[in-house]
Amino acid sequence: MELGIGIGWRPEIAHEVEALAGIDWVEAVAENLCADHLPDSLVRLRERGVTVVPHGVALGLGGADRPDPGRLAALAARAELLGAPLVTEHIAFVRAGGPLTASPGLEAGHLLPVPRTWDALDVLCENVRIAQDSLPVPLALENIAALITWPDEELTEGQFLAELVERTGVRLLIDVANLHTNHVNLGQDPAKALDELPVEAIAYVHVAGGVEKNGVWHDTHAHPVTAPVLEVLAELRSRVEPPGVLLERDDAFPPARELAGELDAIRATLRKAAPPAGSQAPVGSPARTVTVPAAPAPAPSISAPPAPAPSVSEPTVSAPSVSDAARDRTAVAQTALLSALVAGTPAPAGFDPARLRVQSRSLAAKRADVVAKVAPELPEILGDGYRAAFLAYAGGRPMSGGYRRDALDFAEHVLIAGGPADPVARRELTYWWRDRSGSRPPGRATRLIRAARAALVGR
Repeated sequence: MELGIGIGWRPEIAHEVEALAGIDWVEAVAENLCADHLPDSLVRLRERGVTVVPHGVALGLGGADRPDPGRLAALAARAELLGAPLVTEHIAFVRAGGPLTASPGLEAGHLLPVPRTWDALDVLCENVRIAQDSLPVPLALENIAALITWPDEELTEGQFLAELVERTGVRLLIDVANLHTNHVNLGQDPAKALDELPVEAIAYVHVAGGVEKNGVWHDTHAHPVTAPVLEVLAELRSRVEPPGVLLERDDAFPPARELAGELDAIRATLRKAAPPAGSQAPVGSPARTVTVPAAPAPAPSISAPPAPAPSVSEPTVSAPSVSDAARDRTAVAQTALLSALVAGTPAPAGFDPARLRVQSRSLAAKRADVVAKVAPELPEILGDGYRAAFLAYAGGRPMSGGYRRDALDFAEHVLIAGGPADPVARRELTYWWRDRSGSRPPGRATRLIRAARAALVGR
């Protein structure tokens, strides 16, 4: 399907998006949409014939666990509500721990890279097939930006994506800003990745801004698109004409004229990078050969005889279930990494501790920013002390239940610790927490009642 030029729809810029000229489609974060009705702005856009694509961020298809049926059903419902031609998600894990490792569940609150190993690929492919069977429209998956890389990887990014497409038939959402991020942070060549990945599988392309600090590129989606990112877009366009290209912006939204200027720069880049007429290989024809290292052969079983060859009446299984051992190994590795990032446990062997500290600080900062958005009363009540207090809280308390739960837990932490120092602020925080918390386990509730009484006494 030809999508054209689009922009990420966000409530903060809904009016500006509606007013932009030349917008063929928009993308909306699936988890930010209600299951039974759409924001008025999206309704108006759809009435004008603008396609809306739901973009998921919470499935965690690269995680060790199989996809959660409830999350899949929610994503499917939003695709049907929007009449979308496809849905998109990420090649990432976002949570770890739990039953597979007999440890507490951990939430990253962020997209984290999967190891490019055969085990992780097997797990990802089965999870993708489960998702495909549960969704009413085709699925496309996005490559992510990373601050860290896994040790002992067995495949390059392009090889990993090529094998994923070969096994599952999934489409690709290629984020050229993420390719640039991985170039700066991990030394991975965007041109090599584009040479190796199956460009004919591209459903559409993301373009976004970021900023470099102390030699690390931060994929903020809150800064203008830079020239190096547009150069990666040009590299991609020289190989294939993508069905759609979309500008992403998630924060620090500029005036509409600046958004329009960035869209114009994207259009100009695509025009200039297009190969001369007649010189481009048709989409789907092989333009290069990619050699993917062979997967290691499974160890022979000593507890069971070899399976007989299937007869002509017995269909062969083309997509066998991934072994429990592969999921277990993936679960242990991802839990160890996420625990180091959000719970302060030692860095797993092979990782750069300094780079893990950068990632850890980035995760905590994002938690602070998102909690401030979902619970804006907290920074209002705590004032300039909000951010420092939240980062201190986040340093030893992993997120386990989403951002709204995180906001309540943070407020509870501050109250139990006797804060804030200002009696008026403490009273306001007490009322805020009490109004939203609902029933609590008796032990914790007792401590909070004491904190609440102390605050009320100070009136």
